[in-house]
Amino acid sequence: MRRLLESAARLDAATPASRDRAADGLRALAILGVVVGHWLVTALVADGGTLRTDSPLRHLPALATVSWLFQTLAVFFLVGGEAAARGLASSRARGESYGQWLSARLTRLFAPVGALVALWTAATAALLLTGADPATVRTLVKLALSPLWFLVAFAALTAATPLLTRVNPLWPLAVVLHVDLVRFGLGGPAWLGWTNLVAGWLVPYTLGVAWSRGAPERRRAGWILLGGGVAVTAALVAWAGYPASMVGVPGAAVSNLNPPTLAAVTFGVAQCGLALLLREPLRRVLRRPVAWAAVALVNLSAMTIFLWHQTALMATTAAALLAGRLPGLHTVPGHYGWAAQRLLWLPVFVLALGMCWIAFRHREQRAGGAGHRASRVVRVQRDPREPEAEAARRA
Repeated sequence: MRRLLESAARLDAATPASRDRAADGLRALAILGVVVGHWLVTALVADGGTLRTDSPLRHLPALATVSWLFQTLAVFFLVGGEAAARGLASSRARGESYGQWLSARLTRLFAPVGALVALWTAATAALLLTGADPATVRTLVKLALSPLWFLVAFAALTAATPLLTRVNPLWPLAVVLHVDLVRFGLGGPAWLGWTNLVAGWLVPYTLGVAWSRGAPERRRAGWILLGGGVAVTAALVAWAGYPASMVGVPGAAVSNLNPPTLAAVTFGVAQCGLALLLREPLRRVLRRPVAWAAVALVNLSAMTIFLWHQTALMATTAAALLAGRLPGLHTVPGHYGWAAQRLLWLPVFVLALGMCWIAFRHREQRAGGAGHRASRVVRVQRDPREPEAEAARRA
């Protein structure tokens, strides 16, 4: 314990004063929210020799509130926009080209992907060659690779950052509004909704870009976003027929997330408002060395955690089948007892994810230049107005 405290203290001392710890704290909360949320609402039901996907939200609609707590992707896009815009400004101040900046960011983003794709390519081939049910294999592969859609959308927005520095978030919000009007109000084609995959996440991303310029520093901005987002989302769910769940539900006619709907986007606006209001409390909490060390560790392996959490769930589910159909893991999530049982499996999922992290974290850390010294955990997105940040980082 003493060594851990000393390591945390050294890491805290090595972190430049210019570092906005609130941004790192919000990123960690967003990643952990998505991971825990998926673990709570994703069920792999053993049905004979087949595993099929189910969700307690399909059987217990009252649990939609769970999705309000753990569907935190908007916060990740908010922080991503802030980090990208600040990093771009710092890169330009150093005289680096756009290509160099983008290559560095995308390398860090996609570095862990190769191992995931390679493992699941081999696993898919092995399962099919040993006679596994094709439907089961399809279910597993779909779940394992589902995080990749997020990376593609995030990479596209990252590449467009120079063009987005002056985009008002109201413009992409207007696109989402009109797309939904055509889809749901005028009976337009369903494929049109995929326009929102970019436009919808542009809203929190451009809010993050505005944050990097200091635009929403006043608490009033956070309250406006939170209050407006909550009010509009509640109206859309109560009177416009949008689902209450902010994640996809198997068998549902409409998903708020695939592709994003206006309700998902306004809900994300509310989350961004809350995130902005939480910045000062987070900064105070993260002045504590132990809390900061935990956040830095999550940020160092954010993509590894995100990419492998579904694999950890499936590995646990498959291994436990050897003991038969276990409650909360292989059974139909059709009662509240299942939800309580699933909570008991969370520590096992964490252990499985920890094993994935041990095996694959080096790919992300190497891409981020984290292998040289522990202080690299707190890599600085330098502000061109703060040249002392580089000196502090090298210290």
